[in-house]
Amino acid sequence: MKKLFFTTMALCTLGFLFSCDTREENNISISRIKIDSVKIPQEKMDLFTTQTIKTYSTYASGCDRFYDYDYRIDNLNRFVTSYTYKENNACTQATYVGANQFNFKPVEKGTYTFKFWNGKDNAGNDLWITKTIVVE
Repeated sequence: MKKLFFTTMALCTLGFLFSCDTREENNISISRIKIDSVKIPQEKMDLFTTQTIKTYSTYASGCDRFYDYDYRIDNLNRFVTSYTYKENNACTQATYVGANQFNFKPVEKGTYTFKFWNGKDNAGNDLWITKTIVVE
């Protein structure tokens, strides 16, 4: 009888804990955001060293936040696109500039070309900010 009582109490407690999820679901959208400028501390660097590359973007409102980078590699070419997420809530702040960063650690000598997505032109073609880093 004791065993049955304790088993029942344990099941009721677990059921209570799992039924008390009070999270609110927000409607979140993810989209590309153009990179306005880039700061690369060293245009020449040694093999296997690491440097931090910073990007700056102008966000539309206080609801916009940095989400992640899309970092595509094609030989020594790097294509970097920044993404933002937006919570669909009422926002009070207008625009603001946000800084984000990623680390670059080359494992091959050569001249690396970085292309940072900077929006589209009037014809709908992608625009890129191009930077190079020489790895010796």
